Amino acid sequence: MVKFGLQFKATLENVTNVKPLCDDFRWFLKLKCGNCGEIPDKWQYITQVESVPLKGGRGSASMVQKCKLCSRENSIDILGDTITPYNEENSERFKTMVQFECRGLEPIDFQPQAGFAAQGAESGTTFLEVNLLEKDWTDYDERVNESVGIYEVTHQFIKC
Repeated sequence: MVKFGLQFKATLENVTNVKPLCDDFRWFLKLKCGNCGEIPDKWQYITQVESVPLKGGRGSASMVQKCKLCSRENSIDILGDTITPYNEENSERFKTMVQFECRGLEPIDFQPQAGFAAQGAESGTTFLEVNLLEKDWTDYDERVNESVGIYEVTHQFIKC
């Protein structure tokens, strides 16, 4: 089993504490089979609340799938205790937001979508359902009369 960290990077404007909103947050990933190298065309998502038993009673994982090419059974699990927010001091730098424990799979791409939350840096205003699909998000914080935003969202995976 190998652990991969999803590193997040963005430019934050007057917001901090960018993180998944809840445990059923959908992490949209492209996954590569470690055996044959197959990469499905479609995005797949995993959540922390879903748990599938592993073959042979070896515990459970967030997702278990059989490769369409080589028929190997692979799994990926979200390590919930590794989920950390992306804060103002992390702006414009890569920071690991979550780690995945992988058996036979390697995450190669991530697509941020809806389900993030952010907090106004000065006001503490909570912004729910932040959608990062377009790699940018803007809003207005009425408590302090200033614009807020998350820009130039990018990511990378690292082995942990």
